[in-house]
Amino acid sequence: MPIRVEEPFSARLAGGSRQTGMWVCSGSPLVAEICAGSGLDWLLIDAEHSPNGLESLLAQLQAVHGYPAVPVVRPPSGDAVLLKQYLDLGVQNLLIPMVDTAEQAAEMVRAVRYPPHGIRGVGSALARASRWNRIDGYLENAAESITLLLQIESAAAVENVAEIAAVDGVDGLFIGPSDLAASMGHLGQQDHPEVLAAVEHCIRAVKAAGKPVGVNAFAEATARRYIEAGVDFILVGADVALLARGSEALAAKYIPAADDDARASY
Repeated sequence: MPIRVEEPFSARLAGGSRQTGMWVCSGSPLVAEICAGSGLDWLLIDAEHSPNGLESLLAQLQAVHGYPAVPVVRPPSGDAVLLKQYLDLGVQNLLIPMVDTAEQAAEMVRAVRYPPHGIRGVGSALARASRWNRIDGYLENAAESITLLLQIESAAAVENVAEIAAVDGVDGLFIGPSDLAASMGHLGQQDHPEVLAAVEHCIRAVKAAGKPVGVNAFAEATARRYIEAGVDFILVGADVALLARGSEALAAKYIPAADDDARASY
């Protein structure tokens, strides 16, 4: 019996039900599997700010396979060679950081598609993506199995958000308030009124373009604000943050700490 390709994240987003997820930044397949069974809709496995290479990404994809949570992977950049490796590894859902213009967005679309519509190198006989050519018609239908999400996280990207969202082949946009705040001169102030306004502007613009829009928000009040604004997918926590805050809370129960030892949290 031929092997079937898994349903991409875009199919979930098209279903109309908000997708709630968390970051997986530890680089650990065991932690990824624990998070995959949590009941959340999706996981963002990060390689931009986390200790992840091809081997650890492969192990995490294998660990979460079969769980309901959909894995999305963020590479460190939109480098076409790196994206080729991710796709051949079996990554179906990509979140590309730091996309500022429609021209960059179009380049990312080309990077994830085979010729004549793109520049992705052909290596399906060697690749997990096609299960080593055990998936019938993989080359012809690969584009349908890939979800391409782009990250809006600069003042320039906010200005160009409507044009970026309109690019054919872009399946959705995701707003990163942390880098956006820094770009706007409010480093570390994701809840600054100007940042909140910029995020909500992007939400409206992307929805007007008929594309799904997502956002990162660890603070519950902020997350609920963006949910009310109509986001289609959202990240509300991270494995490493949960471990950091949880271990701090455990220590605080048994070890007195001076007031000036209070730890900053996201």
